[in-house]
Order: sequence, then C-alpha cells, then structure tokens
Amino acid sequence: MDSPNGFTLVVMDAPTATVLAQVLPVLLLTLMVELRRTALHRRFSRLLFGAFFLAFGVVETVLVLSIDGALYPFRWGDLFSALAICTVLTMIFMISFIDPKT
Repeated sequence: MDSPNGFTLVVMDAPTATVLAQVLPVLLLTLMVELRRTALHRRFSRLLFGAFFLAFGVVETVLVLSIDGALYPFRWGDLFSALAICTVLTMIFMISFIDPKT
C-alpha cells in the first residue's frame, strides 16, 4: 500500500501480525484467569498491572494496524478495531481488581 506522501512504515509482515493479533488476547485472558485462580493478582501492585496492560495495548494496537501489511498508512477500520481493543483491555484491567462477593 502506497501512501499519498510516499512514506510507508512496515513493522512486520501481514500474516504474522494477523496471527499475533488473534493469539495474544487469548494468552492475556489465560494469564488473567490463572492470576485470579492462584490469587497472585493480590501480590502485585495496580501500577505494575497498569503498566503491563498499557504495554500490551500498545503492542496489540500496532499489530492490528499492521494487519494490512503496513503500520502507516492505516485504514480507518483498523484504527477503529484497535481503539475497540484498547477499550476492552481497559475494561478487563478495571474488572480484574474487583473481588467477587462471597
């Protein structure tokens, strides 16, 4: 894909970005379930979890924007998908600290 100004930024090839964009959220969900199951989430600070989720969100956003083969220029649909993923990650982060009522 060529941009109007001739600048294209490629982070990785499209098939790899596609696979990683699909697999990494499943791994994040698995990690969160295991942290809750073993109660390890209580041993780490919210700041550490927040930094991890922020880093994960940036990586996932870059991967989603790279699905068409280039990080820049991106398609608007890719940008909206990346924003939706960041919104869901924020919700998961907030929910992960809610203790269930017994």
